Amino acid sequence: MKRAVEEVGEVEPVDWRTLTAAEAQAHWRALDTFVHWLRTTYGLPPTVVPPLWHRHPELVWELSALHTHWLACYEPGGSGSWPVAWHADFADARERLREWVATSGTRLDRDRPTRATAWPGEPAVAPAEERPITDRQADFAAFVAADLDARRATSARAARNARAAKQERGA
Repeated sequence: MKRAVEEVGEVEPVDWRTLTAAEAQAHWRALDTFVHWLRTTYGLPPTVVPPLWHRHPELVWELSALHTHWLACYEPGGSGSWPVAWHADFADARERLREWVATSGTRLDRDRPTRATAWPGEPAVAPAEERPITDRQADFAAFVAADLDARRATSARAARNARAAKQERGA
């Protein structure tokens, strides 16, 4: 797991909402490596970590926090008792993951977006369709590529807006 630290830099919480495309790419790669290690090392069933965990923000945030916690607890020079604390927190995280997987509707062989409920006054939320999972790695690669493209587009839009605002002030 040392490679994951090298890819993402200093151990600190990840705010997925604010990452640049380059930062997100490194964090997605590190998180995917960690999740693969976690599920195979601990024999986690898809009711805890499903194949398309990356398509469910609640799972991404939980797994990302668990990854950051693991990195901090296993840092060179850390306390010998930190790994025990990580395992206690991991037990709590597994319970939350089970609950979110059950709520989200993602399974070993099929997936649908997590259901959202419209509040009064909001437009109705269209029902989400299930789709079969045929190739997890290909889906992850496509998902990350789309995420990075969206981040680049947002950054380009922000830069254009900043230039336009600067031109308006100068005019």
